[in-house]
Amino acid sequence: MDWNPHFTDMLGEATELMHSGNLMEATAAIQRALNNQAPLARAARATPTPPASPSAATCAKPAAGPWPAARSAAASNLRSKLKATVEDAVVREMRTPSAWARPTAAPEQPMGESVGKSVREAPDSFERVTLMHQGIRHQYRLYVPPGAANGVAMPLVLMLHGCTQNADDFALGTGMNQAAAPANAMVLYPAQARSANPNGCWNWFEPGHQHRGQGEPELLVAMVRDVMARHPVDAQRVYAAGLSAGGAMAAVLGREYPDVFAAVGVHSGLQAGAANNMMAALSAMNNGAKLSTKRRPAAHPSGAPHPALIVFHGDTDSTVHAKNGEQLVEAALQAALGEQGTVRHEALNGQSDGGQRFTRTVYRAAGAKGADVLAEHWVLHGAGHAWSGGNAQGSYTDARGISATQEMLRFFLEHPRSPTTATAAATDLSE
Repeated sequence: MDWNPHFTDMLGEATELMHSGNLMEATAAIQRALNNQAPLARAARATPTPPASPSAATCAKPAAGPWPAARSAAASNLRSKLKATVEDAVVREMRTPSAWARPTAAPEQPMGESVGKSVREAPDSFERVTLMHQGIRHQYRLYVPPGAANGVAMPLVLMLHGCTQNADDFALGTGMNQAAAPANAMVLYPAQARSANPNGCWNWFEPGHQHRGQGEPELLVAMVRDVMARHPVDAQRVYAAGLSAGGAMAAVLGREYPDVFAAVGVHSGLQAGAANNMMAALSAMNNGAKLSTKRRPAAHPSGAPHPALIVFHGDTDSTVHAKNGEQLVEAALQAALGEQGTVRHEALNGQSDGGQRFTRTVYRAAGAKGADVLAEHWVLHGAGHAWSGGNAQGSYTDARGISATQEMLRFFLEHPRSPTTATAAATDLSE
């Protein structure tokens, strides 16, 4: 990467800062490199300075470089592209196991309990719940529909916000509560702690948060189990969805817990395993993941089939490249069918009421019945990094687009888990 003469020095500086826990300084080191500035001397680094605001860091103009004009222009374009994603992906790189992680071979243990919660939240409510998990308090929001009063087992949708968002903002922007009410579905919004990630991102690219029984996947399933312990949830209809980093984490949950989640929705996200460190995350977000197309997915130990998948992605997304949406679908089809399986697809072009064009492609196994959909891929033409059809009062929304909320919920309810798998999952969740 000779486009920046200080890049190698920057990596050493940033790595040293991250290992010592100075996350903000590590981010600033990367920003300096993107602006073609030299790394700070150790003495200067030791002198505290007020942190630059995110907007100032994003809008700073790069200094002139010593290279020829053509090379300088290419380098400037690359720096600008990376700067657009640095606040979304430059968080922590863990070269040692995450503080969340347990050894992979460790048996799964009871997942925690709500603090002060021994009764159900009331029907037609949206409450904050505190969960004690492995000695640490965590927060989530829970929407209970009015129809919960009838005692019938309800679907449950887990909604994972993106970077810089929170549970309330995501609920407002997606409007999932309003969509879930007529379907008598519950909605669970976990809240990422800023202590776990300075930008409020789910740490989808860290090895300690990519596997069953570890890190954030374990925590999120603990929240699902907590809700199921207090409410009549239909184990055949538990789903996960997310935006951006939340979408990437939803993909991880689908891969690691196919016995829990019947279907997964990913909006503007990346496939599970797209990156395992900070720099790989930046690369995947800009160009798609660099993974072997010959990989053979292993069957899950539970014997559960891979969850059905619905993907939304804008084809002009400058934060997470649209190629990631294609890779999500490819990975899901390969996991569902294996290398020898064949698939047929149907594409439909349309336009939302707000005038935004889209292409919806539906994938089925060759010879399967009409209802046996493995994946849906919605390409949103001219759309950026925002929840399609969302409420403009929430962040990262595009009100012009087709409603990703309504379409995800429709897709989820069309894909309940088989009774055999659901019974096994319910038994596991009760242990």
